[in-house]
Amino acid sequence: MKIEINFQKLKEAIQLIERIAGKHMTLPVLSCILIEVKKNNAVFKATNLDVGMEIFVPVKSSDEGVIAVPAQIISSFVSQIYDQNQVITMEIVSGNLLITSSKSKGVIKTLPSEDFPTIPKVTDGQEFTFPTELLVKGLKSVWYSSSISSVKPELSSVYMYKDGEYVIFAATDSFRLAEKRIKIPKNTPINDILIPFKNISDIIRVLEHIGSEIEVRLNKNLISFTANGIYIVSRIIDGVFPDYRQIIPKGFTTEVVVLKQDLLNSLKISNIFSDKFNQVHLTIDPKGKIFEIQTKNSDVGENKTAVDAALTGDPVEINFNYKYIIDCFQSIDADSVSLQLSGLNKPMVIRPVSGDQSFMYLAMPMNR
Repeated sequence: MKIEINFQKLKEAIQLIERIAGKHMTLPVLSCILIEVKKNNAVFKATNLDVGMEIFVPVKSSDEGVIAVPAQIISSFVSQIYDQNQVITMEIVSGNLLITSSKSKGVIKTLPSEDFPTIPKVTDGQEFTFPTELLVKGLKSVWYSSSISSVKPELSSVYMYKDGEYVIFAATDSFRLAEKRIKIPKNTPINDILIPFKNISDIIRVLEHIGSEIEVRLNKNLISFTANGIYIVSRIIDGVFPDYRQIIPKGFTTEVVVLKQDLLNSLKISNIFSDKFNQVHLTIDPKGKIFEIQTKNSDVGENKTAVDAALTGDPVEINFNYKYIIDCFQSIDADSVSLQLSGLNKPMVIRPVSGDQSFMYLAMPMNR
């Protein structure tokens, strides 16, 4: 195998795919990028058995071949080549990969390519196109609310389902819930999907480098995304997402409307003094025009911060996990947010105060 490849295309492909490859003690070839050359095309492949990825790059080749090269080594070497406008030569010499640039050469030891697992193709099931920007926005808006534990796989996932003209993205770890609604064409066929939480960051990172529309294929075991010579496939979870709509309050008795940045700054100050449970105490008194955030830590000290806000409804004092409140601000573009409460031991609903009501976040109170 010997190829000539544009350096910039090589660098982009390596940087995009290398994070899919990971350390694997029992199957070292999974830490490799497989490079397969056929008819003036190179396919860069990587997989961690949960996510697989292929990138097709045009090259000039004299013969075909396949080689498995450690992802970390080739990435480190390529990233140090400073002449961006050049053609790189890559060839197999004595079973190793020789990379030649205008100023340097590197010989990288390889692993047996026949040990590299096959990356599955989704050829059956549903097929539809989806605006890439909206798909990324939907995933980004909710994925941080998934459980990081795999004890309940359905909670350690992002749930996608169709509701009329919308695709709903939802995630929960049972302590908080995020929901994002994205409008789609009426005839888009989408079954319920549970994408594993641990695969979402890789999927988002790849989709952000893909064009305006993406082809999605889905069957009972896998979901794949294809566009612009890039293919990524993830397993999906066979399970039932909880019927979370039952816990969303139908109304509220207390509302706080506050500038997002003011609330964010106050929470950051309060967190300095929070305890090991990240507990913050909210005092809301609409008649007294009081909205305060209080934290206390026996080892550090205590803090009370008053926040300017528009308050309506009943007074309430309630505790929340600081992290579970602050996480949702990354999904809210509006300048102001609404905190809606229904009394003690009831969840707080956070929404943007703007014309866009497509995002909703729910946080359960702490009983301590």
